[in-house]
Amino acid sequence: MALSLGEGGGGSRLRRQLESGGFAAGEYVKQLSQQSDGDRDLQEHRQRIQALSEETAQSLKRNVYQNYRQFIETAREISYLESEMYQLSHILTEQKGIMEAVTQALLLQADRDDPALGARRAAAADPFLPLSAKDAAANEEGRQRTLTTLLEKVEGCRDLLPESPGKYLVYNGDLVEYDADHMAQIQRVHAFLMNDCLLVATALPNRRGAYRYDALYPLDGLAVVNVKDNPPMKDMFKLLMFPESRTFQAENAKIKKEWLEVLEETKRNRALSEKRRLEQEALPRPAPAPPESTNPFDEDEEEEEEDEPSAEEEVVDLSLEWIQELPEDLDVCIAQRDFEGAVDLLDKLNEYLGDKPVSQPVKELRAKVDERVRQLTDVLVFELSPDRSLRGGPRATRRAVSQLIRLGQSTKACELFLKNRAAAVQTAIRQLRIEGATLLYIHKLCHVFFTSLLETAREFETDFAGNNGCYSAFVVWARSSMRMFVDAFSKQVFDSKESLSTAAECVKVAKEHCKQLSEIGLDLTFIIHALLVKDIKGALQSYKDIIIEATKHRNSEEMWRKMNLMTPEALGKLREEMRSCGVGNFDQYTGDDCWVNLSYTVVAFTKQTMAFLEEALKLYFPELHMVLLESLVEIILVAVQHVDYSLRCEQDPEKKAFIRQNASFLYETVLPVVEKRFEEGVGKPAKQLQDLRNASRLMRVNPESTTSVV
Repeated sequence: MALSLGEGGGGSRLRRQLESGGFAAGEYVKQLSQQSDGDRDLQEHRQRIQALSEETAQSLKRNVYQNYRQFIETAREISYLESEMYQLSHILTEQKGIMEAVTQALLLQADRDDPALGARRAAAADPFLPLSAKDAAANEEGRQRTLTTLLEKVEGCRDLLPESPGKYLVYNGDLVEYDADHMAQIQRVHAFLMNDCLLVATALPNRRGAYRYDALYPLDGLAVVNVKDNPPMKDMFKLLMFPESRTFQAENAKIKKEWLEVLEETKRNRALSEKRRLEQEALPRPAPAPPESTNPFDEDEEEEEEDEPSAEEEVVDLSLEWIQELPEDLDVCIAQRDFEGAVDLLDKLNEYLGDKPVSQPVKELRAKVDERVRQLTDVLVFELSPDRSLRGGPRATRRAVSQLIRLGQSTKACELFLKNRAAAVQTAIRQLRIEGATLLYIHKLCHVFFTSLLETAREFETDFAGNNGCYSAFVVWARSSMRMFVDAFSKQVFDSKESLSTAAECVKVAKEHCKQLSEIGLDLTFIIHALLVKDIKGALQSYKDIIIEATKHRNSEEMWRKMNLMTPEALGKLREEMRSCGVGNFDQYTGDDCWVNLSYTVVAFTKQTMAFLEEALKLYFPELHMVLLESLVEIILVAVQHVDYSLRCEQDPEKKAFIRQNASFLYETVLPVVEKRFEEGVGKPAKQLQDLRNASRLMRVNPESTTSVV
């Protein structure tokens, strides 16, 4: 290719000519035909164009691969940047909460030092602040009445929002929802923020001020993210509710700021109230005083009870900061795909609560954590699903598999890992291009399949080293994968009616690749034998029928004449072929010049039979013993019976002596060679071949007789 492109700069000129804007293929071919001296010039020009086409295709492949790598790197950087932005938003939110908490603590401390100053500040901040318990009850009743009035306008939410004394409306307003991917407007909604949840409702057409229930989100699992203005998209914020997110647009920047502030403030108040409730529940409650008894014998029992130590129930301290923030930290880890951090937090909690009694606060905490565990499990399951990208090999699944195992989901991790690898292997086999010779395709197929199987086995052994119960599942998976491989193998080798020599080479390649699995202690040779035995039997019987038909055809045209090879080279080639067949004494059957004292039919039968035996031994395994043996016997019987029949019917003494010489060659040379080679290849003698040779041996008869006894 390089030579044709470099001759006299022809490749460069041809490239420039083809790349020119005014290039016309028809005119170019017409001009080329007129200028060429003959077919040779056209062939050379065609080769130059073909070489240029292949070079262009290779260049395009390199460019596509380079662009794909750049795309992957860019996507990875975008993912890192998005993760950092989430972390930054979370840190800023925490810092804002800390500053407000410090400010509140300082104000409370000042109020304790000067109660009058605190009362004046509270009155100035809120002129409607309740001044008595009666006023507080009236204010609470008014807020609940407002909530009830507003929710009456929302269809379908009455059953979802049970009336509770502590629930009240904090903020509400109209928003526009947008698609996060394409930034296209979806619908107009009205959001109701309560002190413990956020209700989203859609506007009903033709009914002003009426809404229909759309979604309800608890504040515990809700995260608020500010969306940077990017005209014309502005005044937007995003609500994260794993595993989904929704983007809303406020009417203006002021309303957007109010939504962000009131959402954060309400979430913080909710967390503080929950913390106070847990602290109050964690405090030990004094036992009620028993009623005074008038029974004089109770005094003795009380004295005995006082002597026994009272076993007080251990109080579980759930007021620790990391426990209070655990649900939100789990949400952040899941959103940032920090699976290891999420599982570390769960392990820390399980270790802390391992020997603690199960109280009601612990049960509530467990319920919240279990919901996050389900979300984390769903994400890990999705990571291992075949719908995800299968690139990266088995190691790409290690992260999700290891975390599922740590969560106690070993069986599910094993099942998903094997399904993922099965899809990857199937995809790799389908992507193989069926081109060129069959043996070349089989080499590629075996390399792809057995390399994937070996990598999967090693990764499985690494991931599930401590889970011996999963190994049986891997063996079942390996068997099903081997069946998929054999289907593709048989379709290309046996269904396309390839020659027996090609089939033998392909099976040999598959066996050699299968032996590589012994490096990890996995032997699947018996499986590939069991799956291929049917196709190999069919191939042997088909090739046997071809040999028998060819032998019968030659027998029908047999004239019982010596072979004249005409040239010494042809005779030397025949000697070499017979030597390769195992016939070492062939020289005694050669005559003067280029004559061979054997019939063409017998020589052709010998070469064809030995070739069949050699190829069949490459395919051999114990299940094929009888099929191979019976095929050999049938082939040999065709030749033996023909010689026997010819010997009985021939009346010419010279031809009869020639036939007897060919029979001697068959019985005393060919059949022993077949027996010996069969025994070497199989490992044990074949009694059927010995019986056939003994039963067919030519017995001495009267030379003047016109009959023979066999």
